[in-house]
Amino acid sequence: MQITGIISAIIIGLIIGALGRLVIPGKQPIPIWLTLVIGIAAAFIGGAIAAAFGYSNAGGGIPWILIILQVAVAAIGVTLAAGMYPRRGSRRGIRS
Repeated sequence: MQITGIISAIIIGLIIGALGRLVIPGKQPIPIWLTLVIGIAAAFIGGAIAAAFGYSNAGGGIPWILIILQVAVAAIGVTLAAGMYPRRGSRRGIRS
């Protein structure tokens, strides 16, 4: 993979993370930087899943299947991270 491919995957990952967060209803108690990291990982994982199923965008145009897979992986990642991330104002783990 060339450096331009890595840079474009990171940029697409940032967009995918934001879309994954928008797909989930309600407010997620995770910081935006974590959403962006999840989006970058989702871009790579979604691409790998699409390649495993033999999907290629050889015909050109917008790769809708790839985008849907990436957003779905990002939404799952954001949901899992929101469940594990401590809520703001939570007193869990603090003893007096």
